[in-house]
Amino acid sequence: MSGHFADDLTAAITDKHAPVCVGLDPSYDRLPVSIREKFGDDRAGAIREFCTEVIHAVAPIVPAVKPQIAYFEVHHAPGVELYFDMVALARAAGLIVIGDIKRGDIGSTARAYARAHLSGEKCPDAVTVNGYLGADGLEPFIEEGNAGGKGIFVLVRTSNPSGATVQDFADASGRKLYQHMAAQVAALGQDSVGSSGYSRVGAVVGATYPDEARELRSMMPEQIFLVPGYGAQGASAADCAASFKPDGTGAIVNASRSVIYAFDKNPDIDWRQAIRQAASDLAADIASAVF
Repeated sequence: MSGHFADDLTAAITDKHAPVCVGLDPSYDRLPVSIREKFGDDRAGAIREFCTEVIHAVAPIVPAVKPQIAYFEVHHAPGVELYFDMVALARAAGLIVIGDIKRGDIGSTARAYARAHLSGEKCPDAVTVNGYLGADGLEPFIEEGNAGGKGIFVLVRTSNPSGATVQDFADASGRKLYQHMAAQVAALGQDSVGSSGYSRVGAVVGATYPDEARELRSMMPEQIFLVPGYGAQGASAADCAASFKPDGTGAIVNASRSVIYAFDKNPDIDWRQAIRQAASDLAADIASAVF
């Protein structure tokens, strides 16, 4: 690792020829029956085994994973401990880890969140952050990231349908809120650009809005885009390609449910094999649209 998140992520994507990451969204009710029967009432134990197997299945194929902390926090203290254990396990497996925490606050509270999620051996390499509280809600995360070479992804244009009711709100000049946010992210990230040409301050840009993604790509040339919306949310590989630069760099596409629950559609093969095949298909589909 170079010690610069954007450089390391760009290099890992190039190495595996796979601009994708797998989201870890472990819902107990959707785990394989064999795991639920094995662990009974120990839901945290069942999720631990499932996530461990998912990480081992996808590590040779994809450069990164994105654990969504809500699926761990729902199990209270054991779940929070499990989240950080899975971050550490994934990093030990050679994966870059993006913690999907979407924290957002100001002042000392933001600084506490930043330290909790970016400082320490079990913390991820980057986190998602809600920037709609302004720069003073982001700067503690940027400063903590700078100290450890880690990154953040700021919500700019989300993939959910109702996000537009807020993010499309325009000022008197016609400039939309997501466009204003993009300009803020570009400015905040300009002092942490690495040798790859990308900043440690990236942006979340949903694949379900490809026209806006193309516009945002020109507005934020130094930002890596974390791109949700592929697969279960309906976006295609062609939609995702709108977030990339012509040379195939600048973005990483996330898929969660369509990969980690691939065994639902392939009941005749081992569930680990189904996940591994889904991860491989994801990587190939996005690569074919981007490179």
